[in-house]
Amino acid sequence: MSAKQKKNRTPRGGQRPGGDAPLVKWVIFFLLLSVVLFAFYATYLDKTIRGKFEGKRWSLPAVVYARPLELFPGMALSPRELEEELQLAGYRRDRKAVDAGGYDRRGRTFHLVTRDFRFPDGPEASAPYTLSFAGNTLTAITRADNSSAVEGLRLDPARIGSFHPSQHEDRILLTRPELPELLIKTLLAVEDRNFYYHPGLDPLAIARALIANVRAQKTVQGGSTLTQQLVKNFFLTNERTFWRKINEAIMALLLEAHYDKEEILTAYANEIFLGQDGNRAIHGFGLASHFYFRRELNDLSPAQVATLVGMVRGPSYYDPRQEPKRCLKRRQDVLEIMLAEKVIGKPAYQEARSAPLATQTMAGSGLNRFPAFLDLVRRQLAEDYREDDLTSEGLKIFTTLDPRVQRVVEQRLAATIARLEKRSGKRNLQGAVIVTRRENGEILAIAGGRTPGQPGFNRALDARRNVGSIIKPAVYLTALGKGYTLATPVEDTAFTVPNAGGKPWRPENFDRTTRGRIPMYQGLAHSLNLATARIGMDVGVKSVVQTVKNLGVPGDFPAYPSFLLGAASLTPLEVTQMYQTIAADGFYLPQRAISSVLAADNTVVKRFDISTEQRFAPEQMYLLNTALQKVVREGTGAALANYLPASYNVAGKTGTSNDLRDSWFAGFTGDLLAVVWVGKDNNKPAGLTGGEGALLVWGEIMRDLHPQPLELTEPEGIEWRWVNPNTQETSPTPFWFAGNQVKLPFTAASLAEPNRTVGAEKTQESREPSAGGVMQKILDWFK
Repeated sequence: MSAKQKKNRTPRGGQRPGGDAPLVKWVIFFLLLSVVLFAFYATYLDKTIRGKFEGKRWSLPAVVYARPLELFPGMALSPRELEEELQLAGYRRDRKAVDAGGYDRRGRTFHLVTRDFRFPDGPEASAPYTLSFAGNTLTAITRADNSSAVEGLRLDPARIGSFHPSQHEDRILLTRPELPELLIKTLLAVEDRNFYYHPGLDPLAIARALIANVRAQKTVQGGSTLTQQLVKNFFLTNERTFWRKINEAIMALLLEAHYDKEEILTAYANEIFLGQDGNRAIHGFGLASHFYFRRELNDLSPAQVATLVGMVRGPSYYDPRQEPKRCLKRRQDVLEIMLAEKVIGKPAYQEARSAPLATQTMAGSGLNRFPAFLDLVRRQLAEDYREDDLTSEGLKIFTTLDPRVQRVVEQRLAATIARLEKRSGKRNLQGAVIVTRRENGEILAIAGGRTPGQPGFNRALDARRNVGSIIKPAVYLTALGKGYTLATPVEDTAFTVPNAGGKPWRPENFDRTTRGRIPMYQGLAHSLNLATARIGMDVGVKSVVQTVKNLGVPGDFPAYPSFLLGAASLTPLEVTQMYQTIAADGFYLPQRAISSVLAADNTVVKRFDISTEQRFAPEQMYLLNTALQKVVREGTGAALANYLPASYNVAGKTGTSNDLRDSWFAGFTGDLLAVVWVGKDNNKPAGLTGGEGALLVWGEIMRDLHPQPLELTEPEGIEWRWVNPNTQETSPTPFWFAGNQVKLPFTAASLAEPNRTVGAEKTQESREPSAGGVMQKILDWFK
């Protein structure tokens, strides 16, 4: 073999010397590249962790509260009503009330322990009380610890809803000192015994889980640390992929490198998912304690702690309400671990083992107990707060909602509409109700439909319906401001209003009859269209439109004559604002559903104080409200006598739109104002007048609420006179031989002016046969 052949000969193995050098270089290159990429990726994950963990970790929803229940001896309140309030506020019924948030009842005596609560005007500490009843009256309140008499007691309010971000998560944030040691020790014993010793990953736990799962031939044990579980819940998704497990491991190590164990443990306790309440996700042990047991976390028994910790593995699978047997078995497993790890002793273990699950049902505890009311709250808050503030800053919204009033409104609206459907044969009737406090405009209850617990179209706020005769008090108020009196003669006779280029307007009374000359108050009391239209045309339609605006109704209305009889569309809320001004004696009170807003740290952000503006003279309002009382005593609202005695002196007005499409009633007592609408969503005839539909709902509601009688405050300058309804003459003393005479209030100035007759110049050519003619006058002589 030549030297050249020897030089070119390939060694055995098929490779030349030094031929693997490029491969080694490539391997090293890829290893270095992987390290660099891993470093970049780890840096990215590190930035993600620190950015979220050091910033605002959770978007806290705004929590909305009802008004607090204020109790005092002599208060009209039944034991049943008190217990309903306590249940709504999240109090639990115990065998013996010992811990905060518990109560027991023995006949007509209640023992309860209030909860610590931060009200807008300051904190109030938990204390035990005894409440005694006689009939439906609260007779005495005493401190159970020292037997001292108490003049007044304020209970923490019911939580009625929340404004959540899109993920609908809810939690009660707790600090590390607020986490009970019993919970922490149990959690670590069950989920991560080496928590304080591993760097985020626990190889021993992973090995134990692997062996256990191989032996069982299925997954029976997990090897994830609490840190890994926190990373999965807080940063990652629940998808089961290899790449997610890699991310979880890296992020767990990074989290442990930056933050101490106590901070990680606290975050875990606030983040862990523990159940579902409708659309609302229950996160954290703090909220879960309230949701399942109506207790503060530090008041839980060992059995209850074991229940919550056992649910960490699968909140739905071990749901104590849906899967009690499965949950009880899981609780027993946790209790055995607690005993083995010396978290509890033998006596405590035996007691916990025999304890029932004892979960408490939170009736209606979802996102929104009263959707129509919360809809209004959200709209009013939107005037001052961004949507992000409402869903992420943990605001505490204190509202004016009265749960007792709301409950009555919901029950009576649904029951009365069902009865109306059965009686009239009509179907698909709907309704809306708003109840306010007369003296300050606080909205106490709203029903947006006959099934008010279901969210949907809010008729109380958004249903724009023809108001019919409910608008008429504005006509009479305008006239009273221009010197008319309640006794001013008015011709209730037919007439025609020309309409250039259009069809003339010819109003008619509801019963197609006329009544001739009547005192003005009767036009309102009996809701006479002809008399009202004559008055409105006399004072000017534009003036009436301005009165409606001054009463608080927003918007512009064309000054057409038909407006005088209610040819305008308003929402029940707008009608309520109009009557709020009337009920408040001419003072404009913007209606409000919110009293205060607190930040997450309990500092007061805003108080919604009462603002008033006097828009009408007291004398005007006194005369108008006297006439509205006549509506109920002798006019279209007389059917209220079936619900409330005459001594209540209710003032109100019925309203009916064309073709019986809308049935309205607005009325007020000494302390409450309510507006009711009944009709159909498709605007087809409901077949009900205001007195046949809405008035019945109003009466049922007020009968259950036991309102205060209405006592109008008579302003200075009012003088009373007897009025002969046949001649419209007035006298300080009763008339001889005059039937149906009535005593009415007048302003002193109006008595000095000559009386006028509305429509007198048109009566000769347009008068029709009258229901109150000459024969009626002759008969009056013999009454």
